[in-house]
Amino acid sequence: MAGRAGAVPSVWARRNKSGGQPALSRDRIVAEAIGLLDEEGIDALSMRALGSRLDAGATSLYRHVAGKDELIELVVDEVYGELPVPSSEGAGGWRAAVEGNARDLRAAALRHPWMVSVLGRVGLSRLGPNLAQVSEGLLGVFEAAGFGLEEADQAMSTVTAYVMGMVTSEVAYLSVFARSGRSESEWRESLAPAMEESLRDLPRLRAGHAAQEGRSLEEIRDSGFDYGLQRVLDGLEARLARLGGDG
Repeated sequence: MAGRAGAVPSVWARRNKSGGQPALSRDRIVAEAIGLLDEEGIDALSMRALGSRLDAGATSLYRHVAGKDELIELVVDEVYGELPVPSSEGAGGWRAAVEGNARDLRAAALRHPWMVSVLGRVGLSRLGPNLAQVSEGLLGVFEAAGFGLEEADQAMSTVTAYVMGMVTSEVAYLSVFARSGRSESEWRESLAPAMEESLRDLPRLRAGHAAQEGRSLEEIRDSGFDYGLQRVLDGLEARLARLGGDG
C-alpha cells in the first residue's frame, strides 16, 4: 500500500530485483508498457493488462516494479532516453541548443501522447538516469550562456512548461481525429462551408483564415509552436542582456 511504513518513494531508490521469470526483465516490462500506452493510452495501463501482454503473472511483474506509479516513472525516463543530451558547443550557441531540445521534447511527446498527462505527476523524476542527463545538459547550456544555477533551473522549467503546454493542446486536438477516423485534411474540408459562413462578418478572422489556405494543418501547428518558442527564447535572451548589464 502507498501509505505503509518504509515504502520506497521512487523506483530509482531501490535495486532492480533479478530472478523470477527468466524472459522477464525491467527493460522488457518498460518496452511493453510503452507499446501499450502508445496503442491504447494512459487509461488502459494497469499491471493486469501489462501482465497479459507479457504472458506473465502479477507476482512476476512486482518483482521488478512495485506498481503503476513506479511504472510511470520508468516509461517517462525511457522516453527521455530518446532525446539527445543538450550541449552549447555546436553552432548557434545556447539558443540553438535550447531550441533543439524543445523541438526534440515536443516530437517525443507527440510520438507518445500519454506523456503529457503523467509528466507532472512523476514523483522524484530527476532520479531517472535519462531525464537526469538531459536536465544536467540543459542546465549546463543555460549556465554557459550566463545564468546562475538557480536561474538556469528556472529557465529550463519555463521552456519545458511552454513545450508541454503546447503539446497538451496538440494532443487533445489530434485525439479528435484519432477517435473519428478522419484525417486533418478531411476534417478541414468537411468544415470549410461552415467556416466560410461563420467568418463572413469577421474580417480579421476571415483574412487570417484565408492566409492559411494552401498550408497543411501540420505546418500551421509547427509554425505556431515555433512562434511561441522564439518569443520565450527572446525573453530569456533579454534577461541575459540585463544580467550582463547588471554585472
